Amino acid sequence: MSTYTERAWDLRPATPGDLEDIVELRAVVMRPDLVRLGRYDEHRVRQRMRDSYVPEHTSVVVVDGRFAGCVTLKPHEDGWCLESFFLDAALQGRGIGSGVLRRLLARTDAEGVPVRLNVLQGSAARRLYERHGFGTEREDPVDVFMVRWPEPAA
Repeated sequence: MSTYTERAWDLRPATPGDLEDIVELRAVVMRPDLVRLGRYDEHRVRQRMRDSYVPEHTSVVVVDGRFAGCVTLKPHEDGWCLESFFLDAALQGRGIGSGVLRRLLARTDAEGVPVRLNVLQGSAARRLYERHGFGTEREDPVDVFMVRWPEPAA
């Protein structure tokens, strides 16, 4: 399995036309964790994305010129909220998710504001977030709520 350098992928602004690709990716990527937690619903997993989609705060991950994922960074209280970070399962573990996070976190660090997110209990994504400085604020039986405080400028 090869890793991707930052030059092999890019982020572009999302459009309303990206919604159904994102909806389907979300359903596929989240299915194993939602099934494990007893919360998978074929319709609900898609409808929640349709109801919450905000293209102006969403970026599409492009690999080799094709749709490969998405990430949403929305204003939230005193900083930002990272949501809907999905990457095609065939591309996971190749450094793309870390690269996307580094790019987004450089921006939020420059602003000096925290980033919050929630991840499903037992999700492998939690390790990715912890590697990038996120810590647990609180947990419930389904979600882990995490925060990353800005890193000081070098």
